[in-house]
Amino acid sequence: MSLAIALVTDLVSITLLAYALYFRRHRRRDLLLSYIALNVGVLAVTVALASVEVGIGLGIGLFGILSIIRLRSDQITQQEIAYYFVALALGLLSGLRPSPEWIAPALSALMLVVMLVVDSPRVASRTRHHLLMLDRAYPDERELEAAVATLLNADLVRIEVLDLDLVRETTQVDVRYRARAHRRREAPIEESPRIAEDAFA
Repeated sequence: MSLAIALVTDLVSITLLAYALYFRRHRRRDLLLSYIALNVGVLAVTVALASVEVGIGLGIGLFGILSIIRLRSDQITQQEIAYYFVALALGLLSGLRPSPEWIAPALSALMLVVMLVVDSPRVASRTRHHLLMLDRAYPDERELEAAVATLLNADLVRIEVLDLDLVRETTQVDVRYRARAHRRREAPIEESPRIAEDAFA
């Protein structure tokens, strides 16, 4: 695979991933820069090492780049971590320049299509995940489920108690649920004013 095709494939792929898919859906400019920088950096290192005899340790070492990223940060969601992996994989794939030449563009397109579909707002659009701190202790599981379902106006899928503090009267729970569809309230039909029988008497 020629270097020109590898560069074009990677730049087009990371542009579509970082801007067209991620930024337009999640609107975080800082991570937009991170994805592009990570991808281009991995591509550059892989291309530079392409002429050196290396083994499988190259791939493992490049994926180890993620160890310097704060993937456990509360400000980075699991969706955003998935974009990190795809951005790195795109750079690695193009940099290795596999043969025949169509493999890298085809696999890059496959990863983009998967992210397009899986991260679509239409996929499981009503599924939610929250960590809640309730200002009351709920030793009874059924009472807890009823309270959380009422609070979120949702159908619970899974609920797990993370902390139950009987002294401070708090309960921390991990909740997965499906939001209920909002029903439109029909506007009440206004009755036409009646004219009193004796109005013109």
